[in-house]
Amino acid sequence: MRKKLIRCWDTDNPLYVKYHDEEWGVPVHDDRTLFEFLVLEGFQAGLTWELILRRREALRKAFDNFDPRKVAKYTDKDMKRLIGDPDVIRNRAKIAAAVNNARQLAQVQNEFGSFDAFVWKFVHGKPVNHRLKDSSSMPSESDESREMSRELKKRGFKFVGPTMCYAFMQAVGMVNDHLVHCFRYGQIRRMTSERIKNAKAKSDHGPQVSELNKSRRTACA
Repeated sequence: MRKKLIRCWDTDNPLYVKYHDEEWGVPVHDDRTLFEFLVLEGFQAGLTWELILRRREALRKAFDNFDPRKVAKYTDKDMKRLIGDPDVIRNRAKIAAAVNNARQLAQVQNEFGSFDAFVWKFVHGKPVNHRLKDSSSMPSESDESREMSRELKKRGFKFVGPTMCYAFMQAVGMVNDHLVHCFRYGQIRRMTSERIKNAKAKSDHGPQVSELNKSRRTACA
């Protein structure tokens, strides 16, 4: 008999179940995906996450697969297209914020090398494991999300309050807020530990490889 999985979300909604089991809390380091969640969390303000998940594919199509380089180049014509699209969330302020944030993200990439490097610095490059035992103890914001919000606002980003930033951090795995009894809590911790271990191994071997290549070049000279 198949063992029933224990989830921290008490829901049978297939959209929520799939998102919980496959995405929520998984560390993201790709700028395009990080931008996608920045946009989705911005659109979610005042709405349900279920609605966002239902409109996600339409939003992805409307926003050029959430490619920040393309969105940053949107003109008034694109704004009118988006506002007139019945399949997306036609909120002028949120659409304008998405375009604006794509432009600001480009500036962050120029300064830090990637948006990934910028956002993950707020948790020192590795997920915060809160070891929550029940959902009532789950915070809606944190010191890290408040700092992130301040920095984003200072750089001109919109719809990036501390609560939205915390939801973003949960979504992209900067914090692991799966409850400790949830089957995903341990999976994500192991996944993260393995990634950190591999990154450390690469870092430790990097200089040795460089010296080896240098020796080979010297020998061949």
